[in-house]
Amino acid sequence: MPRLSQSVCCLSLALAFCGTASGDLQQAAYDPDRALEISQAAIGRKLEDLEFTDTQGHAVTLSDYRGKPLLVSMIFTSCYHVCPALTRYLKDAVATAREAVGEDSFRIVTIGFDTANDSPQRMQEFARKQGVDDPDWTFLSGTEQSIEALTRNLGFVYFRTPRGFDHITQTTIVDADGVIYRQVYGGAFKLPWLVEPLKDLVFNRPQSTHNFLAGLVDKVRLFCTVYDPNTGRYRIDYSLFVQIAIGALVILGIVGYLLLEIRRSRHPRQGD
Repeated sequence: MPRLSQSVCCLSLALAFCGTASGDLQQAAYDPDRALEISQAAIGRKLEDLEFTDTQGHAVTLSDYRGKPLLVSMIFTSCYHVCPALTRYLKDAVATAREAVGEDSFRIVTIGFDTANDSPQRMQEFARKQGVDDPDWTFLSGTEQSIEALTRNLGFVYFRTPRGFDHITQTTIVDADGVIYRQVYGGAFKLPWLVEPLKDLVFNRPQSTHNFLAGLVDKVRLFCTVYDPNTGRYRIDYSLFVQIAIGALVILGIVGYLLLEIRRSRHPRQGD
């Protein structure tokens, strides 16, 4: 899981520039340390129930996504490099995460923060170009008010430049109650930085605590679903439980032997 030190190490990847042919605005000063501080301070904050518009023109609110973990990615559609690259990488990371925690165990929203240009039609075209065709992944547009409130909630820092926007590149992990759980930085982050927090949220789900069998299955999946750096995928590894079982058998064997010896010492055989 990503820690603050890892975030600092990858900050050169997290602070992204995306160029467009916008007007000649003077580039603002960008403080990477302050951007990271603002982003990290958002962890533990509950998202406001803001309203957005999906690619079909339907109004949705953030509360519509409660009940499952949610990934939030902020982009702008006229970005020619970083935002498309992040979305394509996120698509592959999501596929790996679903192998690890379940196909329908979390949702994703990509939201356009350039309110002047990121219309539902532009967001739909952006999704198509990145090859995203996922029923649990929604592309949303917002008003200036909703985007301003959301970026403040997320700790998402961005500003205009002569060629478009500079912004921190982050994927925000939100829990089932709408509370920010983790920030993942960079356009090509390490997969465990995304998947391990999702494992925590999915396999520690409250509803399983009231069902012994479901809770046991979730705990087994939590500890046995491990990342294999050789393949870049997650797999089920039961070796830990095999080792525990072998250790328990050895302990039982030793205890049994000691009890047998105690019994023999108390009841010596005739002729001894």
